[in-house]
Amino acid sequence: MGPHFGEEPPISGINGSGTLFFSGCALRCTYCQNYQISHKGLGKVYELEELFAQIGLMLQRSSVHNINFVTFDHYLPHAILLSNRIKRCFDIPIVANVSGYQSLNSLRLMEDFIDIYLPDFKYADPDLSKRLSKAYNYPKIALDAIYEMVRQKGMLNIKEDNPCATAVKGVLVRHMIIPGHIQNSVEALDMLFCEFGRSLPISLMSQYCPVIPQRDQSLNRTVTEEEFLMVLGHALELGFLHLFFQYPEEGLTKLYLPDFESQDPFQITRSDAQEKTFRDLCPNLSQRLQREE
Repeated sequence: MGPHFGEEPPISGINGSGTLFFSGCALRCTYCQNYQISHKGLGKVYELEELFAQIGLMLQRSSVHNINFVTFDHYLPHAILLSNRIKRCFDIPIVANVSGYQSLNSLRLMEDFIDIYLPDFKYADPDLSKRLSKAYNYPKIALDAIYEMVRQKGMLNIKEDNPCATAVKGVLVRHMIIPGHIQNSVEALDMLFCEFGRSLPISLMSQYCPVIPQRDQSLNRTVTEEEFLMVLGHALELGFLHLFFQYPEEGLTKLYLPDFESQDPFQITRSDAQEKTFRDLCPNLSQRLQREE
């Protein structure tokens, strides 16, 4: 728990996002970089009041821009109670940082206490989602879930004149490029564009890091520059208005690989966030598209 500077600029801002990682996961992808908590169940047991007190201390010590609940689906009743306490005492947005594999019923329960949704859209290929996440129906479930999120909150409120200004409401969809499976990324972008149009904010992630040995040998390496440029080029061709991305440069994967046995799982600093994390093409894209129109 603490300030995290490695989220997209509208989420991390200058002071960081106040992240709270929940142990366990409803999806448990074979390659998860957070495997220490998602697969091994590493974590500390808190009573609700104790956890609320810890959040209060974090807010006293640092001026984070939001409270970021990471993979909390399996603690939904507790998260709702905790959020209600936070909202009664603090004027701060609450972020749902989720896998995209959410039921509509659970999302409707979240509506009153979530301000920002950061869902993944991992797969367009159901065979790949079955093999890597044991969820053959992931593409349909995730698209339906994102529809519901957008219905509730709209698109992330990114300012045209300052796309890095911190957001307070809306949806931003993340897609992590999986090495050796570029067609899945291309088709995932196609699906998002066809369903939501170019105004949907998109984040392309190239931080994949092999932490658990995989049968698919392509998953035992990082994303290449060529793979990344193919996916980014396709996103540019589609014309998304708000596009954030991570360039796959040296040190990026280690920067994003957490160690939850450490007091500070992520070693990303403010300067790292400015130099090696997410970059955005929002102003250039918007200006270019306005000229084309």
